[in-house]
Amino acid sequence: MKKILVLHTGGTIAMHAAEDGDVEVGAENPLNQAQFDLPAVDLDIENIFNIPSEHITPEHMLTLYKRLKDADKDYDGVVITHGTDTLEETSFFLDKTLGLSIPVVMTGAMRSSNELGSDGLYNFQSALRVAIDEEAANRGVMVVLNDEIHAARFVTKTHATNVATFASPISGPMGMITKRQIIFFYDLPKTMTYPIASVSKKIPVMKAYAGMDGQILSLFAESEHIDGIIIEALGAGNLGEDAARGVQELLDSDIPVVIVSRSFNGIAEPVYDYLGGGIQLEKSGAIFARAVNGQKARLKLLIGLENGLSAEALTDFLHEF
Repeated sequence: MKKILVLHTGGTIAMHAAEDGDVEVGAENPLNQAQFDLPAVDLDIENIFNIPSEHITPEHMLTLYKRLKDADKDYDGVVITHGTDTLEETSFFLDKTLGLSIPVVMTGAMRSSNELGSDGLYNFQSALRVAIDEEAANRGVMVVLNDEIHAARFVTKTHATNVATFASPISGPMGMITKRQIIFFYDLPKTMTYPIASVSKKIPVMKAYAGMDGQILSLFAESEHIDGIIIEALGAGNLGEDAARGVQELLDSDIPVVIVSRSFNGIAEPVYDYLGGGIQLEKSGAIFARAVNGQKARLKLLIGLENGLSAEALTDFLHEF
């Protein structure tokens, strides 16, 4: 019999719609009473949080990490229920810190427990099915919703309200769930993971835009309250001239600058060699995080800085897929 640890953290999957239609947090998680027709499995259920995912912080992620870092000693798999708005960030944080061989599966819902067409119980059951599947081990943290399996390192929320919101633009789904089986399409490349003990670093994320000047970047350069900055740059990783000068001020102040693309798909890489072009930014010392969006790059930089990585090791960590 497989033993699965279930951690409930809250989110829409644990909420209900009130009489006026507003979705709200209740005192009791409806998932605690869920019954499923599954093969013999022993569920150890913990309500570790009961909060909307917008309230999730790196401190909550650290709490989950500490609960799970030795989970493979007692369990055959883990399922975490979570709100969808920050689900990709929590899953990515755990993927880059845990390094467990047992399946770790996150799921959520776009419709609360008593709404018409609620998807929570179905997604929860699907996540449990993946967690007990023999082929699910050694795949990093996975995100399961809407009959699809996604790798935490590639998945993102793409629609504000649709139940088919999660997608992996670069890689596509890792697998799919049918009535009878779990199907995996590919294996992931190896990835670096680092343990973590604190999450105190302050790292803002900024989105580039046409006509962006360097004034706010200059203010950050003068601040003693940030440890790094993520810039969602244009195209493959480019900025206007004024913004590029602001980046230089940050680098001159020994503040790490990480460049990602603000584009929904594709990777960030140095292509253009002019002021503000990716090649010039990289030559100045900015680091390109190729395959992640801004919110994930922030967590990657946080993990790297908390581990005191050298400049070279930090670059390798941010650069990998």
